[in-house]
Amino acid sequence: MLRISVIALTLFLFTTAATAQGPKGNVFFGYSYQRADLVSNNGVNLNGWEGSLEGKVLPWVGIVADVSGHYGSDADARVYTFLFGPRVSVSVGKITPFAHALFGAGHENLNAVSASDTSFATALGGGVDYKLIPAVGWRFQGDFVQTRFFSNTQNDFRFSTGIVLHF
Repeated sequence: MLRISVIALTLFLFTTAATAQGPKGNVFFGYSYQRADLVSNNGVNLNGWEGSLEGKVLPWVGIVADVSGHYGSDADARVYTFLFGPRVSVSVGKITPFAHALFGAGHENLNAVSASDTSFATALGGGVDYKLIPAVGWRFQGDFVQTRFFSNTQNDFRFSTGIVLHF
């Protein structure tokens, strides 16, 4: 019993010390909607997921790795993005607004015409995290996503929402 009490007290002290230093980053995963300008079909609705990992380099600046997948039944298409870049944020009570500029690659599969392409991709946007309980929040995020599939420029909008865990 004494052993369990010592372990519990030690974990409590380390957790308190880590919380006092502020968050070192966060992990996000949730639902994502993308209004996509596909080559085979203009303006289709895609539903899917988005996940990101952010590590803080300063209290208000982080580096983000962002991955998403969107799928459309009408256009029989799949669009994936793999993006990296800086994010700035500031906490104001329970709300943490943020903005980011992400750069990387996008991949599109158009099953209806048996075609696929990979291109440079960017996402400019931001959002807000709402703190539900310590270390757990809810994120609302919007991005302007640009890709260049099949030598054409696509300008898409992506909205994502889901759980964010701060560590």
